[in-house]
Amino acid sequence: MTQINDRINRRIAMVQLTAATMLAAGAARAQRPDPSLAQIKTTDLGHKTYMLEGQGGNILVVVGDDGIIMVDAELAPLHDKIKAAIADNSNLPIKYLIDTHFHGEQTGGNAPFHRDGAIVVAQDNVRVRLLAGTTNSLNYNKSPPANPDAIPTETYVGGTKTVEVRGRRALLTHATNAHTDGDSWIYLADANVIFTGDLFYNNDRYPMIDYANGGDIRGMIRANEAFLKLANAETKIASSRGPVGGKAQVAEFRDMLATARDRMAAMVGKGMTEEEAVAAKPFADLDAKWAGSEQGSVNFIRNAYNSFKRS
Repeated sequence: MTQINDRINRRIAMVQLTAATMLAAGAARAQRPDPSLAQIKTTDLGHKTYMLEGQGGNILVVVGDDGIIMVDAELAPLHDKIKAAIADNSNLPIKYLIDTHFHGEQTGGNAPFHRDGAIVVAQDNVRVRLLAGTTNSLNYNKSPPANPDAIPTETYVGGTKTVEVRGRRALLTHATNAHTDGDSWIYLADANVIFTGDLFYNNDRYPMIDYANGGDIRGMIRANEAFLKLANAETKIASSRGPVGGKAQVAEFRDMLATARDRMAAMVGKGMTEEEAVAAKPFADLDAKWAGSEQGSVNFIRNAYNSFKRS
């Protein structure tokens, strides 16, 4: 009887979470700015390298002698505004568009930029996820298969890949099972810039760890430790979330993740259920800085818990 009650309570809690998340998502959509009113902010990172901020994840722009490498594409309706912002610094063609992972805020603009002539590059799991469509970890919302023009046409499976235009080289590294199962982070040695995608958040918020699509808090920690090992005091570390940071911000983010990992590992080791973990509020002392809301706290607990349950 106890086991039956536990299952019933878990289903009720999941329905409540799904309803709350869907309401929040609907509110977010309702409040999303009109793309026609969007403004693109450009930050000069030096050595003909720029970060663009608009309405999706941030974009990295790497200008070479005969073309441009762009990292992530934000949302399709911003295509013209993004091109105009890039043109403020270079009229060269965008030769390569690198996806850091498959989420829509990074790949939404793939199709129009591909139709412009850009070669879309990603870790191969991005191609697989976009072809098949995906399901959200927390609310089970489904994303349909992507437009054929949005699918990466040049992928890699191993640990690293180099993308080059004349005079510039971007090194892609696969972060295995981190934010998703297909994350790439980018290092520009000539500019001393690391672009992390969603592997590092520089906005004082818990990250989303997409455990239904291969995400794992332990992989997030490994990625941030790699950034810290590679970076020096002058390295500019740009993220999909927030302004440009450096080693201090990454170290703080990594330490938060490591604390959460250790606490959750102990709870899972004791056999606690997901609902018991949520009720225990294991990250209460971290929430003031990182949660943003009660739902943000609950979501991160679920993300961390399911990292250990991912098969």
